[in-house]
Amino acid sequence: MVGKIRSSKIPYLSLSLRSVFFAHPRFFINMESLGFLAGVIGSTLTMFFYLSPIKTFAQIVKHRSTEEFESLPYVSTLLTTSVGIYYGATKPGLYLFTMICAMGALIQLVYVVLFLIYAPPKIRAKTAILVGVLNVGFPAAIFIIAQYGMHGDLRIEVLGLIRAGLSTAMFASPLVAIKRVVTAKSVEYMPFLLSFCLFTSSVAWFWYAILVQDLSVALSNGVGVVLGILQLVLYAISWRREVLPSNESDAGWQHKPLLNEDNQDV
Repeated sequence: MVGKIRSSKIPYLSLSLRSVFFAHPRFFINMESLGFLAGVIGSTLTMFFYLSPIKTFAQIVKHRSTEEFESLPYVSTLLTTSVGIYYGATKPGLYLFTMICAMGALIQLVYVVLFLIYAPPKIRAKTAILVGVLNVGFPAAIFIIAQYGMHGDLRIEVLGLIRAGLSTAMFASPLVAIKRVVTAKSVEYMPFLLSFCLFTSSVAWFWYAILVQDLSVALSNGVGVVLGILQLVLYAISWRREVLPSNESDAGWQHKPLLNEDNQDV
């Protein structure tokens, strides 16, 4: 979900982490190796994020209805991974990043197709419009402008910035369920695994960005960490509201009389 953007053009990121944390020979650590390790961890967690809605879509297929689930998170993730593929293919050395984006795009495409199959007519029409605009029109416009209107480093940098902006939007997309969660006081339509995987993958990629000194990646995934924490806190609060009433109702029998007062004189 992230790419390494050259930090040489960002003066205030020129300070090497080696000189701050690992200056002493005893503590010398190959930062490139650490960055690669963080990227592998981030890729693994990102794959869990891509696969986390499987339970949700198994329920959709079983009930043959999308019920109240939203399609925007999957449409936006498909857009982000599509642009990520183009960015990774444009910038040399991002083979792992491009592979993760390609796998993510394929998985999200399956989700979107299932949404179009099982959604009610009104939601299906809304999803089709989103797909046409965000998954067809917008990527096509980016490709045409970047491929024929930009060259060299400019193309790479612009694509990196667009990808960072889309990643930030993708991190925020599950928040569309917040209104329903607050109104219904239920976490049914805010899958925990999706929010948790989004949070953990953001943490991994954020540390990757710190290690490779990449401001663009650090900012987008930093936002992802904050939004992930917000979602998990909301989930915990709403889940507690669901559990406590049921516990109170289970314990209520202890305070009820064994005999009906109206029948005590019988």
